[in-house]
Amino acid sequence: MTTRLHLEGDGPAGVLVLAGSSGRVEVERCRVLAGAGATAASYAWFGEVLDRVPLESFDDALSTLHERCDRLVVLGTSRGAEAALLLGAIHPEIDAVVAISPTDVVWAALSTERPQRSSWTRGGEPLPFVPYDDAWEPAQSPPEFVGLYEHCLEAYADRVPAARLPVDRIRGSVLLAAGGDDRLWPSLGFAEQIVRRRSSAGLPTTLVSQPEAGHRVLLPGETAPPARAELAHGGNALADLELGQLLWPELVAVLSG
Repeated sequence: MTTRLHLEGDGPAGVLVLAGSSGRVEVERCRVLAGAGATAASYAWFGEVLDRVPLESFDDALSTLHERCDRLVVLGTSRGAEAALLLGAIHPEIDAVVAISPTDVVWAALSTERPQRSSWTRGGEPLPFVPYDDAWEPAQSPPEFVGLYEHCLEAYADRVPAARLPVDRIRGSVLLAAGGDDRLWPSLGFAEQIVRRRSSAGLPTTLVSQPEAGHRVLLPGETAPPARAELAHGGNALADLELGQLLWPELVAVLSG
């Protein structure tokens, strides 16, 4: 898996950069982080569909960065943030997790196969997850899926406690960023849940938010990725960039330790 790594920079902080459900290799984000003095790596971390991804599949990439760098950080967006938070909970060598537009629960696989399955496995066993309600229909075009996620949290409330990400087990620092106008899923509410649960465990968490920003956060120096017509992300170019600008000094501080 390491042979597919895209690497940028040679700084003391190694950052594994995980995209969301687009599945892309985050070349531009790696370049931006390398410009801030980091060693940044990204790869296509799932195949055709995000379905039962073994958490062990990240081990080679993490090991590569850990061997090269003094500090280890995982930065993920959306479903990549879900992965980053899970990895932070099971890898004590991870010094910091940066979760952009995160969730605080494990969700079902992004697959049309039924019955539904978990997005993740560990030791060959699926992690508990919140399923999707196949009967739910969006009322807008392009569809806003934030309503689906909110609905499923209520419809499958009995599944939520077991599916919660074990963020209280992350001993490294945690930095979150979320927009208040995220129309893909309620990332700000998820982020606030993470803050509350870590606070209850006596663990500090930094949350950066902007009320008009959407699901896609742009760091300084990044350009907006091509719009996906099948998804409404919320926010606007100015607010998404402003959230990235607010996040940037906190991110640089994480990289420097």
